[in-house]
Amino acid sequence: MNPSSASAAARDLYVCGTCSTVSRAGQGPQRCPRCGAALTFRKPYSLGRTWAFLVAAVILYIPANVLPVMHTEWLTGAQDDTILSGVLYLLWSGSWPLALVVFIASISVPLLKIVTLGSLAVSVQWRSRWQPRNRARAYRVVEFIGRWSMLDIYVVAILAALVQAKALAHIEPGPGALAFAAVVVLTMLAAMSFDPRLIWDAERDASV
Repeated sequence: MNPSSASAAARDLYVCGTCSTVSRAGQGPQRCPRCGAALTFRKPYSLGRTWAFLVAAVILYIPANVLPVMHTEWLTGAQDDTILSGVLYLLWSGSWPLALVVFIASISVPLLKIVTLGSLAVSVQWRSRWQPRNRARAYRVVEFIGRWSMLDIYVVAILAALVQAKALAHIEPGPGALAFAAVVVLTMLAAMSFDPRLIWDAERDASV
């Protein structure tokens, strides 16, 4: 093994997943000297938990986009809106920048996260050595954009508060909003469960 490319595990070094402290392995169960968290070279059952969260997210992604995310009642009637119908309404009303933001944050981003994390999990299972640096960057991008996936829920909450404050209508979140929020949470949990260090294991083993 090239000493310059040796991994932390090969050097008996632990990185705490809670406080990021680096410590050397000793005898018996390992604990972080700073925060006391249990230490492991890799996240336990990382791939299994990642796949479980991803499969659940895929199952809920369909009702999240098909079921209404908002139910509106006013004096002359009622209306249910899905994410896509909301995007189309914004386009027809001339608010195409907002429609683009909602489409990207509420439809494209969750799907992109699912596809990217699924691809990373498959590449790790197949022990792929293809461009590990770019795959690690893709994981960091997925982890970063995850916090912007709840835009629709924020819009529904703010709009409901503003409209009801003026007593113009009654707005409630629909079942699609719950499914959408679940998709966002599940993809975030999948990203947290995936251990990006697994990407480099095939490269390390090949250099031994």
